[in-house]
Amino acid sequence: MTLRRKAREFALQMLFEWDMTRQDPARVEKLFWRSAPAAAGTREFANRLFEGTVQQAEALDRVVAKCAENWRLDRIAVIDRNILRLAIYELRAATAPPKVVIDEALELGKKFSSAEAPAFLNGVLDAASKSLLT
Repeated sequence: MTLRRKAREFALQMLFEWDMTRQDPARVEKLFWRSAPAAAGTREFANRLFEGTVQQAEALDRVVAKCAENWRLDRIAVIDRNILRLAIYELRAATAPPKVVIDEALELGKKFSSAEAPAFLNGVLDAASKSLLT
């Protein structure tokens, strides 16, 4: 597993915790890193993804709501909602090519969500990617 993939997993886990508890992001990070050893570069990238996604959560949610046709944001599974937030943040921040960002999000869905999640995530992220490019 690449360090960037592991960082995305860590960022997703912190996002899930933040979304469920709405604790201060700095507190979520502090508590998370107590039990998740990681190389400095992995930790740095994970924190950057987590912090950026939290800071832009409202705007990211608007993109998700627009691109997830016939789905209310509160009806999307928490893990899927956070995978979408994270991936759309990465698409906007251009941390990697769009295809890589989407593929990484699908891998997160396969690992942390349901069997149906990758198809749902792919559809929403494809629409988001196209809307961000136009």
